[in-house]
Parts: sequence; structure tokens; C-alpha cells
Amino acid sequence: MIDERVGPGMVTSMSVYDIPIRTLAGDDASLAPYRGKSVLVVNVASKCGLTPQYEGLEALHERYADRGFSVVGFPCNQFMGQEPGTAEEIQSFCSTTYGVTFPLFEKIEVNGDGRHPIYETLTSVADADGHVGDIRWNFEKFLLAPDGSIQRFAPTVTPEDPVLIAAIEASLA
Repeated sequence: MIDERVGPGMVTSMSVYDIPIRTLAGDDASLAPYRGKSVLVVNVASKCGLTPQYEGLEALHERYADRGFSVVGFPCNQFMGQEPGTAEEIQSFCSTTYGVTFPLFEKIEVNGDGRHPIYETLTSVADADGHVGDIRWNFEKFLLAPDGSIQRFAPTVTPEDPVLIAAIEASLA
């Protein structure tokens, strides 16, 4: 899905934005409404040591929403069964526990034979430490910039991390 003619990290017109997905409520969707905007894609889980990152993700979503930024979450149960809930349970947990208003999409697989096509594209991008390939844990982050470039951040990079904030702000400039 990456067109090498435009360089690593750049996506073509047939990209993550065009891949069919479903909302957490089960409706057909895609990331197309976010094309030309800045979006932070995160694989999330409700029963993980990193789950409190929901609070920071929501704060980022609120802080930059008026500048064309959004966080989007993809629940995933591949890491020690830390997202066992139904769509309704996930939505309820996120909204009541962390006040999440950013979009949540269907529970998907981010690794292995059942890896969702969006993550086929995202996992081909290396993070600052050079890690490419499989998602390591819940809350791995991918910043899709308006120009189509993708930056990857490790799960331990918190939403408050100055490096992540600087990348978001640069993508909004």
C-alpha cells in the first residue's frame, strides 16, 4: 500500500483512508472523512496497564479537534485478552470511565494472519527506534498527517509525551 515513488511513509490514493472498516456500532465506515486531516490511530484495550492513556488521548482529541485533528481507536483483544468486551461494553467503559468522545471502530486484529488491512499498511512504517512490523502491545500509535505521511510511536509513548505533541503540532502547521 505504500508507493515507493513518493518515499517511505507516504501513502497513495488507495490507502488506509479507503479500506472498509466498521464503527464500533457495526456501521460501514472508512477513514476517508479524515483524508487531508491529522489523525492519531491507536489500538486500544480496556483492561491493560496502559488503559489510563485513554484520558490523555481524549485530552489530545479535545485540544486539537478545532484544528482538524482526531484520535481514532481500534479495540484489540490480541494482547493477553485485555479487550474481552462486546462493542456495547467497550463503548460504555470508554465513555463512562474516561469520557471518550473520539471515534471507536470495530474490534480488530492488528497482528497475525487475521491482521486488519489498515494495520497491514501501518505496520510497514518504522518508529523512531526502527521497529517495523508487528504491533508490540496495546496503545501503539500512528500519526497520519494531512500530507499522507505516517509516524509510528511505541505503546509507552504517552499522549502527553512532548515528542508526540510536537509531531501532532507539526502535522497541523
